[in-house]
Amino acid sequence: QVQLVESGGGLVQAGGSLRLSCAASGLTFSRYHMGWFRQAPGKEREFVLFSRWSGSVSYADSVKGRFTISRDNAKNMVYLQMNSLKPEDTAVYYCAAGSVSGVYTQTQPYDYWGQGTQVTVSS
Repeated sequence: QVQLVESGGGLVQAGGSLRLSCAASGLTFSRYHMGWFRQAPGKEREFVLFSRWSGSVSYADSVKGRFTISRDNAKNMVYLQMNSLKPEDTAVYYCAAGSVSGVYTQTQPYDYWGQGTQVTVSS
């Protein structure tokens, strides 16, 4: 059974930092592309960034230069480091895993999703 479990969310002031973690189990982690998405109230889930199994990364323009993704294949972990946070970054953040060919800036190719962790940025 595949599980993705996010942690590390919370309340932070604008300009601050948070590090989210996603623990994966039940899959061959090193063969999966790992992505982070977010969803604010009343809005659709949106792409944040993802790491291909090879390690290369793609970012949404809104987070480029502020957010980074890293993965530890030995620990089956993926991390989202968020710096210079803004109130508009407030959302539930989800990690996701996928292995098939597809457009990984969209939700469709991902096979598995975590339950999400809330990030709130106060102004």
